Amino acid sequence: QVQLVESGGGLVQAGDSLRLSCAASGRTVSSSSMGWFRQPPGKERDFVAAIKWGNGRTYYGDSVKGRFTISRDNAKNTVYLQMNSLKPEDTAVYYCGAMPQFYSSGYDDRTSYDSWGQGTQDTVSS
Repeated sequence: QVQLVESGGGLVQAGDSLRLSCAASGRTVSSSSMGWFRQPPGKERDFVAAIKWGNGRTYYGDSVKGRFTISRDNAKNTVYLQMNSLKPEDTAVYYCGAMPQFYSSGYDDRTSYDSWGQGTQDTVSS
């Protein structure tokens, strides 16, 4: 399994931006499809965005399309989530996940991921 460490969360106001980072070790992010999920208080963990291993094709949940961008830096073995125009409903614990190496299916299904980070809290005030 790969080890994942998220960072970059915090408390911001509506309309602000945040960038989350997910540093990976034990496996390259270029060989694993990576995803971001979030879990609001008292709710299920939902899909936010994913990036396919290899060609880097990206996928987004409907609620974040046009506002969030997932990317990766192969040299740093890190995946990022740039979040713009934040809303109070974006408040959640954000988790980074990694799929098994060279696997690319079910991006929005958390059971497709075999490794998770510890999560980072993002709070957006109105």
